[in-house]
Amino acid sequence: MTAQAVQEDELVTVIGLEIHVQLETDTKIFCGCSTKQDDAEPNTYTCPVCLGLPGSLPVLNEAAVEYAVKVGKAIDADIPEETRFHRKNYFYPDLPKGFQITQYDAPICQDGKLEFRHEGETRTVGIHRAHLEEDPGSLRHVRDGSGDIETRTVGIDRADYTLVNYNRAGTPLMEIVTEPDFREPGEAVSFLEKLEEVLEYLGVFDSTRDGSLRVDANLSIVPAEDIADDGTISEDADANRTEVKNISSHKGAESALAYEESRQRNLIRRGKAVEQETRHFNETHGSTVSMRSKEAEKDYRYFAEADIPPLRVSDWKEKLAIPELPDARRERFREEYGLSAEAASKLTSSKQVADFYEDVAEKFDPDLAATWVADNLLGELNYRDMEITDVEGRLDEFTALIRLVAEDEITVKNAEEIVLREMLDEGDDPETVIEREGLGKADAGEVERAVEEAIDENPDTVEDYHAGEGGAINFLVGQVMQKTGGSADPGSVNGMLRERLDE
Repeated sequence: MTAQAVQEDELVTVIGLEIHVQLETDTKIFCGCSTKQDDAEPNTYTCPVCLGLPGSLPVLNEAAVEYAVKVGKAIDADIPEETRFHRKNYFYPDLPKGFQITQYDAPICQDGKLEFRHEGETRTVGIHRAHLEEDPGSLRHVRDGSGDIETRTVGIDRADYTLVNYNRAGTPLMEIVTEPDFREPGEAVSFLEKLEEVLEYLGVFDSTRDGSLRVDANLSIVPAEDIADDGTISEDADANRTEVKNISSHKGAESALAYEESRQRNLIRRGKAVEQETRHFNETHGSTVSMRSKEAEKDYRYFAEADIPPLRVSDWKEKLAIPELPDARRERFREEYGLSAEAASKLTSSKQVADFYEDVAEKFDPDLAATWVADNLLGELNYRDMEITDVEGRLDEFTALIRLVAEDEITVKNAEEIVLREMLDEGDDPETVIEREGLGKADAGEVERAVEEAIDENPDTVEDYHAGEGGAINFLVGQVMQKTGGSADPGSVNGMLRERLDE
């Protein structure tokens, strides 16, 4: 695009995403090799099928198809009567058979949509298609020199050679292709967060696995006049689209898109053309570099995969159940438990958190359960860079702690600031922490004696209290808490002091 006469405010950023999601099946999509290969030696999870050896034949993984249908239900997509697989012929250095088995003109999911929130507003993005395919292997770009290979891994633009690991080749992928409905990088990131949340609720995806979600982003800058009132883009829009590859995180997506948006606007501002090309995102430097000219569809030479018959699973959409999705669960939490929108959002941030909360809410008042899970527990976990999955097996210990607070056996302050923290740091149960730290709640007689001592020992503060200085009472409360080792309830102490001082 050249734009000598186009002003900056007459241009609109247009973004579409191609999201590659690893489906969390036990085996690969066309063979029986395991997908559970964390820290495995390179090229040890392979077989003739995923290595593409002559004479080997693919057998479709039923679980991968079920997962695809569940995703289709979640994004309200159409599932056609018949879907087919094709061979995409292109040079993949990490797919040894020289082509990728994918879906071309008959994807399993079509014309879906997904709502998400961005800057307080609800947006709906169209899902053009979502289809099944096999993942390539993985590449490690290496710069030659002395030392261990691990220390010499670099970006593709600086590499002298590349190492190939075929362990991942054949892992089932679902490629989700959006409409070009995003107008700025932040929207795309908000969408990715919502999509990842939905996929985790479905149980088809694990965000903790390396490379489990990868993004290719298409970005162009078009004249505002080419954008219709409904947000659609004119087919005659004057723009060249660039594709940015190698985006592996939400932060990376925002950085890559912001860089590419700025790069293209700067070119247009200087009256230069934006080339249609594929660019590589260097996450270390936060920049994109040119890889190759953008391929046209004809360059992939699609043709039908003769070894896999057509797939007819449209009726599975009715037969396969999917769990309650995040938005529905948030609304139910607000209605059933009377939670605020903020609390409901925190408590449904992941399926594991929501399940944990409901287990606690079965035993305690929903508001008390929400305070302990959303504020106390999640806050402490976040501080320690931990997840709810790290403590799922300790539900009984955390409910025991809440019960001790509810039954007035320990103060809220001690429970929050000492017991909970030591439970997470030391791995102890609450009873062990309470006994070790001597945190049993003080009896009434002990508190009364401490109140009298605090008043007797601080006559100047007592005078300040009677003179109306608000900080005086807080000082006296602190003295009582110190004398009782923090085992008295601060609210009760405050009341006892005021009653005694006002006599």
